[in-house]
Amino acid sequence: MDLRIDHPLWLLLFIPTLLYFGWAWIQSGKRYKREHKIIFYMRVLAISLLVFALSAPYILLPIKEEQVVFLVDRSASMKGTKKEIASWIQESMESSKDYQIKGVYSFADGFQTDLSLSSKKTNLPEWPALKNIGQTNLANALQLASNVVDSKKATRIVVFSDGVETAGSATDQLSQLQNSNIQIDTVKIDKPVKQDVAITSFDTPPVAYKGEQQQLTVQIESSTNTTGELSLSANDQVIEKQKVQLDSGSNTVTFRHKPKGDGLFKYKAQLKMAEDALLENNELTSVTTVQGTPRILLVHGDDVKASSLANVIDQNTLVVEDISAMELPSMQSSYIGYDAIIFDNVSGHLVGEEKMSMIEQAVKNFGMGFMMIGGENSFGLGGYFKTPIETILPVEMEVKGKEQLPSLGLTIVLDKSGSMDGNKIKLAKEAAVRSVELLRDDDTFGFIAFDDRPWEIIPPAPLTDKEQAIEKILSVPPNGGTEIYSSLSFAYESLRDLKLQRKHIILLTDGEAATSSSYDQLIEEGKNANITLSTVAIGQDSDRSLLQYLAEVGAGRFYDVADEETIPSILSRETSMLTRTYIEDNPFYPIIDGGAKWQSLFTEGVPKMNAYIATTAKQTANVIVESEKDDPVLAEWKYGLGKTMAFTSDTKGKWTGDWARWQEWSNFWNTTVSELLPSYNEVPYNIQQQDDGSFIVSDPTAKSAFMDIVVVDEKGGELPITEEPLAPGKTRVNFEHGPGLVYFRVSNDDEGMYQAGLTIPYSSEYRMQQDNTKLLTELSTSTNGKELTDPAEAFRKLPTSSAEQQNIAKWLILAAMLLFFIDITLRRFGWTTLRNIPKGLRRKKDVTDQEEQLNVGELLKNRKKR
Repeated sequence: MDLRIDHPLWLLLFIPTLLYFGWAWIQSGKRYKREHKIIFYMRVLAISLLVFALSAPYILLPIKEEQVVFLVDRSASMKGTKKEIASWIQESMESSKDYQIKGVYSFADGFQTDLSLSSKKTNLPEWPALKNIGQTNLANALQLASNVVDSKKATRIVVFSDGVETAGSATDQLSQLQNSNIQIDTVKIDKPVKQDVAITSFDTPPVAYKGEQQQLTVQIESSTNTTGELSLSANDQVIEKQKVQLDSGSNTVTFRHKPKGDGLFKYKAQLKMAEDALLENNELTSVTTVQGTPRILLVHGDDVKASSLANVIDQNTLVVEDISAMELPSMQSSYIGYDAIIFDNVSGHLVGEEKMSMIEQAVKNFGMGFMMIGGENSFGLGGYFKTPIETILPVEMEVKGKEQLPSLGLTIVLDKSGSMDGNKIKLAKEAAVRSVELLRDDDTFGFIAFDDRPWEIIPPAPLTDKEQAIEKILSVPPNGGTEIYSSLSFAYESLRDLKLQRKHIILLTDGEAATSSSYDQLIEEGKNANITLSTVAIGQDSDRSLLQYLAEVGAGRFYDVADEETIPSILSRETSMLTRTYIEDNPFYPIIDGGAKWQSLFTEGVPKMNAYIATTAKQTANVIVESEKDDPVLAEWKYGLGKTMAFTSDTKGKWTGDWARWQEWSNFWNTTVSELLPSYNEVPYNIQQQDDGSFIVSDPTAKSAFMDIVVVDEKGGELPITEEPLAPGKTRVNFEHGPGLVYFRVSNDDEGMYQAGLTIPYSSEYRMQQDNTKLLTELSTSTNGKELTDPAEAFRKLPTSSAEQQNIAKWLILAAMLLFFIDITLRRFGWTTLRNIPKGLRRKKDVTDQEEQLNVGELLKNRKKR
């Protein structure tokens, strides 16, 4: 036991205290009686105890318990060592003492408890799964392990690792560990010798020109002499495969490729081996921007083989690729490669919202142009209400301010069986919500959810409270079987007697009917009551033949859904077709109001137009051509860095009428397309990846006082980034992303824009590298630890002893208070009173004894009388 104090300066108060009491003693002339002297000494002692308490004294009580923590590296570079480490730890634990507490923890990028600290001897459990093994952060693991243990107790951390760090720096933690009660031992585990081959670099030119032959260089590292197959792809299309003979060490393989077309080319190098330790290091990507003529992606619907616009646009100055909506690419990089995309009468359910989101990102962050052209399957009739496409267009699908619309009733019959659980029912409910939002307040709406029986969630009635209806729809849970007939019959029955001009049912299901019933009579009676039926088959397990038949007999439409993302567009389309007369088919002369470049096309007059789809121009949109009813026919606006346009008539001549025979028809469309194309300023931005995973974005000209930076992944999602300005025109950008491609968009104050694709390689954890035994040695020697070979040594006696501080200031204060209390008592009652207390106690005891004797005597007399 050891006595110590934290604030010794307070002891200086003893000087004035002793001086005062010495002066008081002298002033008394030594006339104190014995009793007064005792009181004087008690006061001196009480004041001394209080002064000593102010110095925060404490005693150190020894702690016998010791802590031993096993810290296991389970990152990818330690693959194949779990059994050996578990055996080592189990053998080591057998030699632990009763006073030794032990625990097991794992780490890679994160930190995990495998066996909590305990003094009991127990078997090591099966290793729980560890997330994100693609990084090794030993520094973080040491810090967390030191926080887990009791800092008052002597501790030993036994580290199992190859010493390879890919995040953080363990040496930065040494100063903190050296000042603690922690010792570090290290155990070097020999990893299984396995053959490994890795692509260490893949270089392609950052910028090339159309028709130029590019050199693509692949660097490969191999642990042994071996053979494999190296394949190369451009924009996910394999362009070359070849057998490669690899020597132990570094190998270089060179390809030459002349890309077809221009734009952004994503190259990927992949290596296939018969035997390979790590597959994660067998693939790398690179990006090359091929400059050339503008590329236009022209998309047509599934009802035609090609867009009629392809024959109108000047393909000598533009590269036009005409595809169907079903052929739209599913990767973000494919969209960024185009300068503009045009939808010619394309229905939204053929596109899906995931691809719509990618187009929205390409327009917003990379300056791509987008245009939608009208037709029976476009705008509101195409189901684009509340989609990313409506967000970017200069017009809204909802027609505002229209009167004398037909009264209508809509009932949605939704399959809520167990098979709809997950994304299916989520999207189906979202689709139903959009239908509610499209309806007017006086429209009639009903909602039936069914499993093995119908559940009427919303009875058919005028929509007086849309929010309440939406809340009820979203609360429907999935469960049960599938019974279609009774639910459909219930929907027909609920609509039959309603006095409405239009009545429609939409049936959505992913299964087959549980019972076989005759639908013909049901639907025929419904048609007599002016009820129509559309059906949506979701997934491969649905009874498509039945649903298609029901839609044909029910005078509606059938949708075969392979992509669940298209469900909201389908219901928006159905509701739009039911709720509004979108097609304005009264011939008219459009009004031109778009400035000199547009007015010059109409010097000889404006041709007559037959029809268009009614939309509403957004507040900041520029309407170039409008109808006599003030509806937009051609409108444009800026969205993010790109421009979008809407042409609400068609390109075939059925709706455009005389426009399709107009001599300026081709010039009109070439002018329109040129307005869509992005304008890039040549801003020489540099984007470089650092060793710590961050990116430095810089403008060597230092002209960009401010840079707007956006990063998008391959799926079109915008990544959250943090920016750290380093200097004018220089910024550090951090974000989280796995290996693959990301796309940077950088713009400056003057609206200059630069875009580039960058490769994020696989983690350095998967690189072929030697064990860092130097780091392990430094960790152990700096903390007076050892490099262990014998498992029993992990539980050897720790060189440092541990102790627990016990503060005694409160006890000193308590003693001082007791002395003061005795002092007050003596001054109040005097010594004579205190001396008489024992006598009084003895007298009281004698009286008590006499009373007890009398009581006993009386009891004996009473017995004798009996």
